[in-house]
Amino acid sequence: MEKLAYLGGKKTINKELKPYISFGREEIESAQSVLQSGELSRFYGSWHEDFFGGNKVKEFESNWSKEFGIEYSVSVNSATSGLIAALGAIGIEPFDEVLVSPWTMCASATAILIWNAIPVFVDINPDNFNIDPANIRSLITKKTKAIVVPDIFGQSAQLYEILKIANEFGLKVIEDASQSPGAIYKGKKVGTNCDIGVFSLNYHKHIHTGEGGVCVTANAKLAERLQLIRNHAEAVVGPKGEMDISNMIGFNFRLGEIESAIGIEQLKKLPSIVNQRIRAGALLSEGLKELKGLKLPLPLEDCTHVYYMYGLIVDFDLLGVTRDRLIEALTAEGIPSLRPNYLNIHLLPIYQKRIAYGKSGFPWISSGETSKVNYEKGICPVAEKLQDKSYIGFYFGGFALDDEEVNLLISAFRKVWSQLDSLK
Repeated sequence: MEKLAYLGGKKTINKELKPYISFGREEIESAQSVLQSGELSRFYGSWHEDFFGGNKVKEFESNWSKEFGIEYSVSVNSATSGLIAALGAIGIEPFDEVLVSPWTMCASATAILIWNAIPVFVDINPDNFNIDPANIRSLITKKTKAIVVPDIFGQSAQLYEILKIANEFGLKVIEDASQSPGAIYKGKKVGTNCDIGVFSLNYHKHIHTGEGGVCVTANAKLAERLQLIRNHAEAVVGPKGEMDISNMIGFNFRLGEIESAIGIEQLKKLPSIVNQRIRAGALLSEGLKELKGLKLPLPLEDCTHVYYMYGLIVDFDLLGVTRDRLIEALTAEGIPSLRPNYLNIHLLPIYQKRIAYGKSGFPWISSGETSKVNYEKGICPVAEKLQDKSYIGFYFGGFALDDEEVNLLISAFRKVWSQLDSLK
């Protein structure tokens, strides 16, 4: 048996894995075409024929709607902006409570604070790292108005169960599909199942425009409100004759013509990118399924997983090794980008100290009233255990991963698992 690289043996993977690059000639030519046209943006920040942006913005939004089978798509300059716009569009008001996962990018919760509302964290299901519907009901109060549901790591949350609860209590649902474009949930594209879906076009996502995002909805009024919030709503509602001016505090969330032109080309590639991720993820899971104490990120029934991250849960007590030692051994065999934790948003200083706007505790403290929402460690035991003890993430989306490279990863894992006793 060959000695582990960690203990002085030879590495299993003796080359750098090919980085994932979705750009090519098509994107370069499309960007050059926009530059040559001289029209880098056409947005007009008042009620005008160009309020909705230029030709490339409109083409990109139309193509996105066709690809995702949804009536309305509204481009924005980031998914963070999209989440802010979505929460404003559904009518969130100051001091409302909005349920959200603790195991997601911080913007999923920070966007709630932008509207002076209160994030309430719902613990996750260890089988898929998404909000566990079983934990929702106990957190709903008379102040609860919505749920922000991330589809984390590349697969959907249990949306039917979540939507059933939301409908029972009259709650709006925003689907944060930033990490799961092209994934399927029960026959529908992830991001299209709720009141509004939000996608990311940040540079490390499946497809990207450098920075950018898209909001989607089947509701014409919500689409209109998204467009207003995106582009200086307060200056537009009067001339437009808009009667409902709640949350019509406009931002500049506009996507440029270059980014939109790039997005048009990237979107064409999404199906093949998704299929490659699904194939590589399935191959890796097949190769690791017999390793003891290792729980793999398998898709939900009637769903697909498009593997932004490959999240593992490890029973370190069973293996008898520490997380740090195991990661060191796997890394020594040539496996890159292994991460010992992800995020427990509720434990960030902004929530622990309840300091956001100014120094007085707003919006948790206002006009003598103090929010009773709890952020103490212990409120999300599943997410906290993963963070503190049992999670290891492989940044799947950072690499192209053909079959040969996936098999090298499998060999490296198996080699380490075959010699766990030497790591104790």
